[in-house]
Formats: sequence, C-alpha cells, structure tokens
Amino acid sequence: MAANKKLLILPGDGIGPEVMSQAKRVLAWLQRRRAVSFEVSEALVGGAAIDAAGDPCPEATVAAARAADAVLFGSVGGPKWDGLPFEQRPELGILRLRKELGLFANLRPALLPDALVDASALKPDLVRGLDIMIVRESTGGIYFGEPRGIHRDAAGKRVGIDTEVYSEEEIARVARVAFELARQRRHKVTSVDKANVMQSGRLWRSVVAEVHQAEFPDVALEHMYADNCAMQLASRPLQFDVILASNLFGDVLSDLAAALTGSLGMLPSATLGALQPDGRRHALYEPVHGSAPDIAGKGVANPCAQILSLAMLLRISFGMAEEAQMIETAIERVLASGLRTADIMQPGKARVGTAVMGEAILRELDKLAAA
Repeated sequence: MAANKKLLILPGDGIGPEVMSQAKRVLAWLQRRRAVSFEVSEALVGGAAIDAAGDPCPEATVAAARAADAVLFGSVGGPKWDGLPFEQRPELGILRLRKELGLFANLRPALLPDALVDASALKPDLVRGLDIMIVRESTGGIYFGEPRGIHRDAAGKRVGIDTEVYSEEEIARVARVAFELARQRRHKVTSVDKANVMQSGRLWRSVVAEVHQAEFPDVALEHMYADNCAMQLASRPLQFDVILASNLFGDVLSDLAAALTGSLGMLPSATLGALQPDGRRHALYEPVHGSAPDIAGKGVANPCAQILSLAMLLRISFGMAEEAQMIETAIERVLASGLRTADIMQPGKARVGTAVMGEAILRELDKLAAA
C-alpha cells in the first residue's frame, strides 16, 4: 500500500481541469475507502502557466515535478494561445517536462473493452480482444534533433528543417523497456522503422536486434516498416503485442491505434524515466486526448482516459496493482451498464456528461470495495 506518496497534479488547459476533477474524486475515494495517503500538490503548465507566469513550464513546475514520485497531467493548448511564437506555445510545457525529467519511454496502451467493440473503426471480429502496448521513444528523434528551423536559401525561398537524430544509447534504453513489458504480456515485440530509406532507421533496427539477442532472447522480435505497420494496424491489429517506435512513428501509430478503440477519450498513457539508484524513476501520466477546446467548459468531456491514467500511475509508480485493477474494472462495468459520454455514444445507450460518468465510476468502486 502507498503511504504519503508525492503526487503532482497538472490540470493544464481546455478540458484538462474538468477531467482532472474526476480523477481527483477517485483519489479522494482511495484515501477514504482504501486507507492510503497521498501528498498531493498542484502546479501550472501550458496556457494556464503562460497567463500566470509568461512561461508554458515555469521553473517552479519543473522543480515540483522533480520532487514528486509521479506526475498526473491533464492537457495543454487552445486557440487563445495560437498567435504566440513557436518557442512560447503551451505544448512546449509537456516537451520540457519530458526533457527535464528524462522521460524517454512513452507507454500508450490500446485496449478495447467488450462494451465498446461496436464503437471501433473496424469490424468487431477484427478488434474483439484488442490489447496492444505502443512504446514510443519520447526525448529524441525529429522533435528534438538539430539543426531545425525555417530559413531562406540562396534564392530567398523559405526552407523548413527538422533533423532525425538517435544515438545507440537512446535506442537501446527504450528497446529494453519494450522487451521488459513484452515479458509481462505475450512475449512479442514489433520494432518499427524506415531502415529502407533512413540512416537513423538502419541504426534503430541494428541496435534493437543487438539488445534482443544479448538480453531478451526469450521474447519474439519482428521488424516492420512504419508504413506497413500502419496498414497492418488498420487491417489485422490483433497480431500485435508490443510495438516499439521512434518519437515520430510512435506519435502517428498510437493515434491510429486509438481509432481502433473508438475514442481518444478512453486511452491513458505513461512516460517513464530511467530507474535511479534509489529505486525511483520519474514518471508522468496523461490521457492521450488533447485539450479539446471546442468542448471545454461544457461538462461533456470523457473523464475515463484521465482516470485510467491515474490507474496506470498507481500500478507502475506506486505499486498499487489491486487499486489500479479496481478502477479499471469499475470503468468496464460502467460502460457495460450502457452509460456513454458523447465521444463514445452508441444507439440505445444513455448519454451522460463528465460529472455523471465520474459519479457512476465511484458507485462501481463502492460496490467493488464492499464485495
């Protein structure tokens, strides 16, 4: 059981504060019904931080994140800040946290509950039982490589440059995370690259194979080009267990996998740092969905991804597997009862808002605790 674990909450912008409020209700339930204690603090990030401090990720937020055992993140961004220079955009808040905390391994599960099989973009027989874990490298690659920027060439024409850069150390450490996860699942890793046309892809494939041979021979490894992986996800997704990908390819493929589950509003994620000598590791947990400014403030956002992100946090950072499973089971039961937020609405189901969905999850948690 966790006792006085330090948890930093960063609600952010858009629907972030709304869905985070439901996750906080679950936290309060855990402290009340499961006799656990958390040291909870909050800080600003994204547009909210820009408005208050002129910085999408102030030093105070970085310091609080470093001191925490885990960070629960909401979302950032919105049209209010669209006119800012690139280096001041709200989205840089999450990028800075990943970089400052060394959060290099982004875990994005694509899990489809039986109750939502009909909400998938694919036919039910193609996705029933879907359970994929995408491991995305998150501090390197084209989002961070240098040189980058927009300049004018000799003819005065604008040229945009982004550079894909990976070292073998960066590739090896995220590969180990993927192989270790596969050992806990179905013992298969699909490593994604473009080794046919990219030098960084050639190195990626080589290093992943070396780590596999030296440390994880008990796990099956296959290599797949990124474009083929996208096609396979859209046609035969059940073949995958753990997908390992670079920052760019992992970003694209994880959103494609989200379509298989019916909604981004159901998908949590975790981003992990290296294991430290004291046994701790920095970790940040967030829903895959964005700030959804078009529905912000309307009370209709789906809180499930935020609450499931909390469940991942409990399991991975706090060692509270039983409580994490209770939360996941409660959400499955609510969905099975027919309650739906707008993003996962289906014919014949009952449409509810953010707060009612949160209340329904708490009622199921009460039933599970009493069983």
